[in-house]
Amino acid sequence: METYIAFLRAINVGGRTVKMDRLRELFTGLGLEGVRTYIQSGNVFFRTAETDRAALAARIEAGLADGLGYPVPVMLRTVEEVEALLALDPFAAVEPAEDKRLCVLFLSEPLPDEVAAALPVASPKGDWELVGATADAAFVVMYVRNGRLNGNPATAFPKSYRGQATSRFFHTTAKIAAAARKG
Repeated sequence: METYIAFLRAINVGGRTVKMDRLRELFTGLGLEGVRTYIQSGNVFFRTAETDRAALAARIEAGLADGLGYPVPVMLRTVEEVEALLALDPFAAVEPAEDKRLCVLFLSEPLPDEVAAALPVASPKGDWELVGATADAAFVVMYVRNGRLNGNPATAFPKSYRGQATSRFFHTTAKIAAAARKG
């Protein structure tokens, strides 16, 4: 049995409020085992013997769409994959500051080659900088302006990119991995 972390996009933002017990119910209803949630932003841990990750993600997305009435993109990672991502220390060269937030974008499809080759990429307004990437994640420094985070690093991706992404603060990602590991 593999333990997965499902990073869900658009949960408890933009008026799409979902209680965590409802998410656990939906995942359990799909036959997944040991279902747990972490904070209110759409992080679900579960175990399964299924080995086809794409089929599993599609099944979860269909179940969530049926149960919630709207699409919820799902990025699945194993605990080991998230721990390996953290071990890369992608923000080691970033000088800490009060106006910076370090984020991981979990990607459903690989980052386009033309974006990866052009890194680092900054927004024209200076509200974010895409500083690195792996095949299934991008690392972004977001800048707080007027007390808010603005901008969308996904605008660095070409219009031909058909994948989805969901972001988590880097420090939250570490807490998610630790909580999932506790199982």
